Amino acid sequence: MPIKISEFKGHPIVSLLKDENDARPFTFGLTKARLIIENIDAIKEFVEKNTK
Repeated sequence: MPIKISEFKGHPIVSLLKDENDARPFTFGLTKARLIIENIDAIKEFVEKNTK
């Protein structure tokens, strides 16, 4: 999965793309990145429980 690091209004952001042509990447900044890191185990559990 390609990623793109850029800037929005002077703040760093990261975009996760499904592929190089993804028109709607998942984009977030530092605050949400920290939340994801703090809750990564719960996110993994959610994916495992809901993957068929």
